Amino acid sequence: MGAKLSPKAVLIDLAGVLHTGDEALPGAVLALARLRASGIPLRFLTNTTRTPSNVLFAKLQRMGFTLASREIQTAALAARTLVRRRGLKPLWLVHPDIAAEMGDSAPDPDVVVLGDMGPHFTYPLLNHAFRLLMQGVPLMAMARNRYFMEPDGLSLDMGAFVTGLEYSAGVTAEITGKPSPAFFAAALAELGVAAADAVLIGDDLVDDIGGAQAAGIPGILVRTGKFRPGDDQNPDIRPAAVFDDFNATVEAIIR
Repeated sequence: MGAKLSPKAVLIDLAGVLHTGDEALPGAVLALARLRASGIPLRFLTNTTRTPSNVLFAKLQRMGFTLASREIQTAALAARTLVRRRGLKPLWLVHPDIAAEMGDSAPDPDVVVLGDMGPHFTYPLLNHAFRLLMQGVPLMAMARNRYFMEPDGLSLDMGAFVTGLEYSAGVTAEITGKPSPAFFAAALAELGVAAADAVLIGDDLVDDIGGAQAAGIPGILVRTGKFRPGDDQNPDIRPAAVFDDFNATVEAIIR
């Protein structure tokens, strides 16, 4: 499935589109170089919340990708920006690798901020968050992704923990990453491009494609990463185009 594409800006998901783990997907490095050579402005949007932005940037460079650190927009930094802008006192429930980037938790928090803690999720931590929520403290979550692709297969993502806290405390989390419209709007504002004039390339039908299209951005689905058979035939979320991989998508854009 394809469509005629002539975007003024391209928003690109990272994990599952350009790479899996520490390995670039076949053809992705050269495809990105070709897309960049076309002169179309780029932004990289990621809900990954286990890796500091500077480490993520260095990892992508080691894989061979050419990009600037300012072009990467993470859900974790979006959460930090929002917390600071509002003058909030957070309880950060995040992976140890990004703890320094987020900052210290407050002794008397007025917001619970949840990231993907991976193997560091524990019952005591989640129960502490639950008790704060039951006292009226709001819940902010960096993402609610269901799963992601690792080199050895699909892995459970943080969405299950967000939903669990929402269910138990009877609250609704404010999401700072995809599919939050504000997350997409921030990238478009930096690029100075209207939503309808951009495209997003992603492997997640709900958070990438559904989120982008809810924000007015055409979404292109790739059959890599967390893509599952049938995603390209979903009756509720219809991508603007579907391609086998990032390389094929770039070919269609610059053709």
